[in-house]
Amino acid sequence: MKKWNWMRLRLMPLFAAFLLLLGCTGSKAERKLLKDAASEIYSELEKSAKEASSDPVSDDKSNDGDSYAQDEEKEISPTASSKYDGVEIPVYTKENLSETIKHRYSYTVSYNHQMKNPNWVAWSITADHASGKVQRTDFWDDDDMPDPKGYLSDYYNSGYDRGHMCPAGDNKWSEKAMEDCFRITNMCPQDGGLNRGMWNSIEQQCRAWAKKYGKVYVVCGPIYLNQQHRKIGKNKVVVPEAFFKVVLCMEGTPKAIGFICRNQSQKGKKKTDFINTIDDVERITGYDFFSKLPDDIEDKVEAHADINEW
Repeated sequence: MKKWNWMRLRLMPLFAAFLLLLGCTGSKAERKLLKDAASEIYSELEKSAKEASSDPVSDDKSNDGDSYAQDEEKEISPTASSKYDGVEIPVYTKENLSETIKHRYSYTVSYNHQMKNPNWVAWSITADHASGKVQRTDFWDDDDMPDPKGYLSDYYNSGYDRGHMCPAGDNKWSEKAMEDCFRITNMCPQDGGLNRGMWNSIEQQCRAWAKKYGKVYVVCGPIYLNQQHRKIGKNKVVVPEAFFKVVLCMEGTPKAIGFICRNQSQKGKKKTDFINTIDDVERITGYDFFSKLPDDIEDKVEAHADINEW
């Protein structure tokens, strides 16, 4: 039923009662004056109700899903709108995945409650994001994420860095963004040599591309290659054997590139030693990246990776 018809039906009983009252009180002249005034009131009500019909009726729908997968939180980032917004969110193509998805201020995280690590973290970097001056903050436990999960205490004396998935360098544009990126649920146990060496170099390269092209889309996360994993801390946070990062640029000629790094120091090596096509990263991780792209573009950019084209 249209909204203005619904409003009119709600108002009609009140208006009828008002007219009945008019017929029972006052002189004939007074009743005429009141009746004329009532007619004007009804006309105004009718006009207001019709104007309300121009507003779309919205349905507040929610999907509770299972205990993890649909526990979502949305915060709006002031990133400029784009027809490709959301293209960075991957789709898992294998068996069921333990996850809670949280939409943070500057990134989206899929958190794995079995591994106590993110499955993936996805975000976009703009030229402005890559040029901010907000300073780093402290690491903090994520009370917003349901248990089981990792805690800061699990990393103490573990021999591993708290390795950012969405890095601090991509969040210098906002204090809120910087704060969110220091949640422990944005971290994985990462070899210090990798975290401060090759992984940091790849992060810097992504920011350079954002400055060059205006915007790039990024997804990264852990890779588990073994059946048995090393674990750290009281909560047994799993140590990944490797990490992936995929990057998409839609400015100019669309292009994409992937990186896979073993979770160990890569001193003496070059970024080109870790380049993979998106197709290769998909095969290893089980994710379908950039699936919202038109099929012809997705097929082309995912089959080819050449850093010299960037």
